[in-house]
Amino acid sequence: MFIQTEETPNPATLKFLPGQTVLESGTADFTNPADASGRSPLAEALFAVEGVAAVFFGNEFITITKAHDQDWFVMKPALLGAIMEHFTAGKPVMTEAALAETPESGEEDDEVVSQIKELLETRVRPAVAQDGGDITFHGFDQGVVYLEMRGACAGCPSSTATLKMGIENMLRHYIPEVMEVRATL
Repeated sequence: MFIQTEETPNPATLKFLPGQTVLESGTADFTNPADASGRSPLAEALFAVEGVAAVFFGNEFITITKAHDQDWFVMKPALLGAIMEHFTAGKPVMTEAALAETPESGEEDDEVVSQIKELLETRVRPAVAQDGGDITFHGFDQGVVYLEMRGACAGCPSSTATLKMGIENMLRHYIPEVMEVRATL
């Protein structure tokens, strides 16, 4: 098994490409070991490596965020080993119970929210996934779109520019009701 790595715009986050599907659908974000406990054997194994601060799974990638006082050259061999051991042993990435968790579905979206979600899904999410991250819609209220940056995008120095100059400008161009985009925590 050959695992590629790529740098991301966030210097504290590295993208790992195991050459196979990580998650069939959706994403999974673990910001501490407790989040992963009992939900993801792979995330638990990665948090066992000293210095891992967060783990994020996409369809074909894993992004790992390190603590600021750690160095990639020290951590990377152990992380590659944990990922390789996990996949070659055929272990599941997520537990059955975690896969069964589904977000609560709210009311049917109005036309503006549907347009926002469609643009995020087709134009924004594929671009941020290439950088090892994700973006999720959290709401639209009085002209303001609330989004959460995840994976490599969370805490990235360029995430504010991405939100304001990229996503906000695009949404405002296509949807006149959008006045501003704000990050949620």
